[in-house]
Amino acid sequence: MCTAASYRFNGKLYFGRTLDNVCSYGEEVVLSPRSYPLWRGGGDHFAVMGMAAVKCGLPLYYDAVNEKGLCMAGLNFTSSAHYGGNESAPVKLAQYEFLPYILGTCQTVEQAVAAIKNICVTRESFNGIPPAPLHWLISDGKRDVAAEFTREGTKVYDNAFGVLTNEPPFESQLVNLAAHMHASADEAKNRLCPGAELPPFCSGLGGLGLPGDYSSPSRFVRAAFVRAHVLPRSGEEGLWQILLSAAVPRGCCAAKGGWQHTMYASCIDAHAGEYAYVVGAGRAAVRMNFCEGRGLAAPLRRPLDFGGA
Repeated sequence: MCTAASYRFNGKLYFGRTLDNVCSYGEEVVLSPRSYPLWRGGGDHFAVMGMAAVKCGLPLYYDAVNEKGLCMAGLNFTSSAHYGGNESAPVKLAQYEFLPYILGTCQTVEQAVAAIKNICVTRESFNGIPPAPLHWLISDGKRDVAAEFTREGTKVYDNAFGVLTNEPPFESQLVNLAAHMHASADEAKNRLCPGAELPPFCSGLGGLGLPGDYSSPSRFVRAAFVRAHVLPRSGEEGLWQILLSAAVPRGCCAAKGGWQHTMYASCIDAHAGEYAYVVGAGRAAVRMNFCEGRGLAAPLRRPLDFGGA
């Protein structure tokens, strides 16, 4: 379970996600310098910074930004993800190499979309671990796309809503979203019996019917609604509000092995080259900036402190 979103404020891009899971896998904020290898056969690349689990010296990125401001997040897509298609593509990548390859070689969403057409994501495992079934949200401040690899082939969708959750596939999420097109931030109006006196008894009735559960389709609708209507004082505040609208409290969503809950939420300021994250309720954001990686040959790593969150 995860929710990702982009948000534009005063011409700048803010991008982030929640990670909803039962337990931690040793997440760290990792800044990989240009010379550090992130995929096999790769040379120098754009610097990449984001959340990752580092295994055998390799950052396995969950969500990240490159030094050009291109942002990307991978989210669980457990039933529909299918790798190994597009076998004639000239670029073969394992699933864990896909995100760093796109961020390492592309400056814009347009370039990313062109690159994806030439990629075959293979079924190759990582040290015996099967490839994670994911789909991706990619944003550059001008355009958002959702990228999916399914049995029907490689799919890249323009995403005017700027959000992504999990199953079902993106096209099906839009069908469900259309069922809520009546939702409004305005005061409710009497359309049931026009001409009759029927005053609203409270605020918020314009949004009556917005789903409040933690399923993927419901989080998609809720995040899209908040993103379309939120009026923040800053871009970072706006993104936090979008993500928190889809956050999952511990104890509200049972899963195999424990409780699915929001482990962290991230906020990337693409213009400033800054990655921030929060864990637990009410804790201050922890930050890393590309400036901290100048002159480094190896990744800069900052492990998350969940503090019992």
